[in-house]
Amino acid sequence: MAGDIVTGVAGDIGEVVFDAHGLAPCVVQDWNTGEVLMLAYMNREALDKTIQTGYTWFWSRSRGCLWNKGETSGHVQQVRGLRYDCDGDTLLALVDQTGPACHTGTRTCFDERSLCGPGDTGPLFLTLTDLYRTIVERRQSAPEGSYTARLFAGGVSAIGAKVEEEAAEVVEAAAAGDVPHAVYEAGDVLYHLLVLLAELEVPLEEVWTELERRKG
Repeated sequence: MAGDIVTGVAGDIGEVVFDAHGLAPCVVQDWNTGEVLMLAYMNREALDKTIQTGYTWFWSRSRGCLWNKGETSGHVQQVRGLRYDCDGDTLLALVDQTGPACHTGTRTCFDERSLCGPGDTGPLFLTLTDLYRTIVERRQSAPEGSYTARLFAGGVSAIGAKVEEEAAEVVEAAAAGDVPHAVYEAGDVLYHLLVLLAELEVPLEEVWTELERRKG
């Protein structure tokens, strides 16, 4: 498995540099969404076990022992890629996360805690995944007055008609050379397409997988 998940300039585990305590920080990132989920530490044994098992193992500095992420909670992290930085002293684990990554029950340990910037003033649609999660939640809760909920009430045919309508408006704006309007309408296309995918119960990760398949 080491050849599958360890990547780097040379792919040599001997290039990883551990500190005086025998540890290297490991940033854990969601393979599908790019979200930073958590930061933990690996020693050589934890790194070896991660490579051997395909699931993340870390060294607990507080307990002084190895731990397998999700061993008791079931919120395991299947490793899709394991990289190290240019200095070799920091690891990056790209994972498929099952359930929340944080012990508090949130998806990421970096949830709504900010020293600067917008903080917790509201949802920030930094990725299509963030928006898609909100759309799926609207489908489940169907809040009164929600435009998204009204779209779901119309089913696939109504949502599909909106996708066609907005796509046509993007093309019209592009043909007219109206770039700002094309950008605005592109946002509408992406939004309505995500609504359609949610109605079909297609996980967004399936789209990413299909795009990855076409890279060649």
